[in-house]
Amino acid sequence: MKSENRQNRLFIIAISSVAAIGGFLFGFDTGVISGTLIFLQDANGWALTDSQLGGVTTAVLLGAVFGCLISGKITDIFGRKKIIIMTSVIFMCGALLSGSAPDVMFLIISRWFLGVGIGIASFSVPLYIAEISPARNRGALVTINQLMITVGILVSYITDYWIANDADPFSWRLMFHVGFIPGLMLFTGMFFLPETPRW
Repeated sequence: MKSENRQNRLFIIAISSVAAIGGFLFGFDTGVISGTLIFLQDANGWALTDSQLGGVTTAVLLGAVFGCLISGKITDIFGRKKIIIMTSVIFMCGALLSGSAPDVMFLIISRWFLGVGIGIASFSVPLYIAEISPARNRGALVTINQLMITVGILVSYITDYWIANDADPFSWRLMFHVGFIPGLMLFTGMFFLPETPRW
C-alpha cells in the first residue's frame, strides 16, 4: 500500500512538472528581452528609438492582459489540457516569429502574441495542477509552477549571456529562438497527460 501511494505521488509530481513547463515559458519569455535590448539599440543592428524599445518590451505585458481576460472562458469550454497544448503552440510560434522578425512592428506583434500565451498559461497551468492534485498536496504542487517561472527567468538570462556576441548584432534572434525548445517539450509532454477529473 505504501509503495502504491508513493508511485501515485511520484506520478502526480511528474504530471505537475510537465504542466509547469508552461510556467517556465512564462518566465523565459518575460526575461529573454533583457538580453536582446542592447543589440536592438546598437547602431549596427536595428538602432531602435526608446519608444520602439518600449513597444517591444511592453507588448508582452499587453498580450498577457488579453490572454488573462480570455483564459477563464476558453479553459472552461475546451478543457485545461487542450488549452495548455494550444498555449504551447503559441509559445513555439511566438519564439520563431520574434527571432525571425523582419522589422520592429513585426517584432512587437510577435511579442504581443507571446504575451497572450503567457496570460493564458498563468491561469490554465496552475488550474490544471490544482485539479489534478490530491487535496492534501495541492498547495505544494501548485508552487511548482511559481518555481518554474523563476527558473525560466534565470535560464533566459543565462542563455542570453551565452548567446550574446558583440561581433554579431543579430545574435538576439537566437535568444528568442531558444524559447521554441521548452515550447516543444510542453507540447509533446501534454499529449501524454490526462485531462483533469474536475473538468
